[in-house]
Amino acid sequence: MATQQPPYRPASPDQISHEDDGNSVVMERRAQKIAPPPMYQVVMLNDDFTPMEFVIMVLQEFFSKDREQATQIMLKIHLDGRGVCGVYTRDIAATKVEQVLQAAQQAGHPLQAVSEPIE
Repeated sequence: MATQQPPYRPASPDQISHEDDGNSVVMERRAQKIAPPPMYQVVMLNDDFTPMEFVIMVLQEFFSKDREQATQIMLKIHLDGRGVCGVYTRDIAATKVEQVLQAAQQAGHPLQAVSEPIE
C-alpha cells in the first residue's frame, strides 16, 4: 500500500528560514516607478454645415458637459476652427472620437473630431 504525500505548498515569506549559511544571496527590493499613461485630447473641428445646436448636443451627450460648458466649447470651435472637448487615455479618446463621428454621420453632418497626444 502506497502512502500519499501531502500536496506541495510553497512556504510563505514569513516561514522561509533566514539563517545565514554563508552561501545566501540577498536581493535588494527596489520600488517600481510606474509612469502615468500618455494622455490624448479630443479635438472637434469646425465646418460650415454642422448646426451649433448639434455640436452642443454632442458635447453634452458624449463629453458630459453642462449646457454652459458645451456652449463655450462650441463657440471656441466656431471662432478658432477647433476646440478641445476633453483629455483622456488613448483608448477612451479613440472611443469618444468614434462616437462623435458616428453621431454626425447618422445625423447627416460632416462634423469631424480627432485625438491628439498631449506632450
